[in-house]
Amino acid sequence: MEACLLGRSVLVLLGLLAGTVHGVAQADESAAFTPAQLSHVRSLGPWPPAWTADPTNRVSGDPRAVELGRRLFRDPRMSPVGYIACVTCHQPDRAFTDRRARAHGLADLPRNTPALANLRQQRWYGWDGASDSLWLASVRPMLDPREFDGNPTSITRIYERDPELAACYAAVFGTEPVRDAQETIVNTGKALAAFQETMVTGRTAFDRYRDALLRNDASAMAAYPAPARRGLRLFVGPAGCVACHRGPNLSDGQFHAVLDPAAARFGDDDGRLGGADRLRANPMNLLGRFNDDATRANAQAVERLVVRDDMRDRFRTPSLRNVGVTAPYMHDGRHDRLVDALDHGASAVGTTLGAAARDDLLAFLVTLTDEHGERRPWSTEPLARCP
Repeated sequence: MEACLLGRSVLVLLGLLAGTVHGVAQADESAAFTPAQLSHVRSLGPWPPAWTADPTNRVSGDPRAVELGRRLFRDPRMSPVGYIACVTCHQPDRAFTDRRARAHGLADLPRNTPALANLRQQRWYGWDGASDSLWLASVRPMLDPREFDGNPTSITRIYERDPELAACYAAVFGTEPVRDAQETIVNTGKALAAFQETMVTGRTAFDRYRDALLRNDASAMAAYPAPARRGLRLFVGPAGCVACHRGPNLSDGQFHAVLDPAAARFGDDDGRLGGADRLRANPMNLLGRFNDDATRANAQAVERLVVRDDMRDRFRTPSLRNVGVTAPYMHDGRHDRLVDALDHGASAVGTTLGAAARDDLLAFLVTLTDEHGERRPWSTEPLARCP
């Protein structure tokens, strides 16, 4: 009996010691961050964020509009030549990009194709912010002579030649696609935007660690690799990455000068300066008649936009979600390797990374990739009945 009691006492003691170690592990993990750094970590989530409809697009979230957009996304008739579509550059098996340094439609463009993901988290679209809505960003390539080289008439012709597509358009927008050519191309952009809003990246190892850290779940935190933990501490601390790559989408959505203008890879590119100028002059911006938000709240940003020379050579901060599978990097695709883009970003903010710090930051960035990685989900089945 005494032996049983002694054995039970030892087990209790071991249990108490294990609980103490568990508590120390919890404390040590949080103590590795300063209060300011913990606040930064907290701000990088939660993920995924709650979805909200785009008030400037009345068909945002409409399943029929999503289905119409899905069909149009892959339709080569979107270009008059009959072989260029959105999917030409935004390929599902390449993280909705194309792996090229510079995009190519009917001709080469001077910039890298951005991956399509988490687009409702953005305020400005394109590397230069030349669009103030996702639907305007979807219209832009249709009209660009280097991409689709289309026009409102050529887009209207798609529906004229496809009664089923025309019926879907009419069901979504409550009007015939041949009534107003300019409205038709804008509505086509809105359907494409409704589909692209569904492209949301999944939870990652980092998201699970962040949540575990905030609730002091030691066992869940232990699954996160030690190098990635050190990399996160650098990211929100000495390396200064979080200054621009902040918020749940790991982007401040703003425009920064991170490249030497003299080293432009594909000729002169004035960045945000040209983008802001084109946006202000675009009749389809949110100040115009196609904005479906009766409050016009989202139009205030472009209304207050003043084109200034110091916008030159500034480009929008990309999200770091799935950054490990979206090479090449930078607005002109100059870096094929993530490590080179990391070094470039560090030098841009006046930081020099040692080999160990670089390895740890890379280990952290890799944990921002979700389970699908480069091969994004794509359904060949209709997403909704339309019409």
